[in-house]
Amino acid sequence: MAMDKRTLDGVGMLPRLIAGAVIFAIAWMPAAVAGPRSAAFATGPNGAQSISNVEYARPSGVPLLLDGSIPAGSGPFPTAIIVHGGYWVEGDKTTSIRPLKPLLSGAGFAWFSIDYRLAPRYRYPAAIEDVQAAVRWVRAHAEQYHVDLSRIVLIGEGAGGYLVAMAGIDNQAASGVAAVVDFEGPTDLTVISAYRPPKGIGEFFGITDLSEGSLKILQDASPNNRVHEQMPPFLFIHGTADQTVPFVSSEIMCESMRRVGAQCQVQIVNDGEHGLENWEHKPGEEKWKPAMIEWLNTILKVKARN
Repeated sequence: MAMDKRTLDGVGMLPRLIAGAVIFAIAWMPAAVAGPRSAAFATGPNGAQSISNVEYARPSGVPLLLDGSIPAGSGPFPTAIIVHGGYWVEGDKTTSIRPLKPLLSGAGFAWFSIDYRLAPRYRYPAAIEDVQAAVRWVRAHAEQYHVDLSRIVLIGEGAGGYLVAMAGIDNQAASGVAAVVDFEGPTDLTVISAYRPPKGIGEFFGITDLSEGSLKILQDASPNNRVHEQMPPFLFIHGTADQTVPFVSSEIMCESMRRVGAQCQVQIVNDGEHGLENWEHKPGEEKWKPAMIEWLNTILKVKARN
């Protein structure tokens, strides 16, 4: 559309046009900068760098954020990507995995704890894709955060255990994951569904019953049915009193891995219920902590801290 020259000829009109443009720009500024919360950076007393609310991906316009902690020094450091539980329908990067953060920091690991898209709005395999995106982000920012590219490990709990298992299996070649730690994640979804279907299965996988068609969906989406020789080493950590994901779930997958020549280990938490936070400060139920660090140091060939 051609601009009417007469609207610009009057000297008195120009200041009003400029003022109006400024007001318009200010009025629209919040919409222009809308997006994820601003990233916060802090340095702890031991020199470690902490970051929070950093966007690592934006699938379909949804900002996905992470928190992190990087040890003092130039590194490069072994690095963990932590994936929370919550039945695929709830939780965030601050919940269900709190004991892991000081444990990893104390062992000299950098770590990043991530949000991911939740069901029922976002169904399988969206959350798995988010974990894979987080791995790519960490690798792309390895120099900035002193990440050792050869020592990246995925750690997940509950639904997060399932997600790291699937991400570690299906995207190993592209992601460069060196190890996976799966806390009480369901590995054979047909078994867990027959045992006691937890909330979230229907919402995440889009099923409403346990018909033959639904069981086929769960079978195809089960980590246990995707094992292969080239997958990274797995450590399964599971409580024997888990009433949500049966302990046998971890044993089933580790046995399947061994049959194809893949490396795995099951760490038993005697009388442990579902949720690693439930194991805190209970005699005999915190032995998993030194066991996990020892396993990681061995697999990643990391010299243990004194």
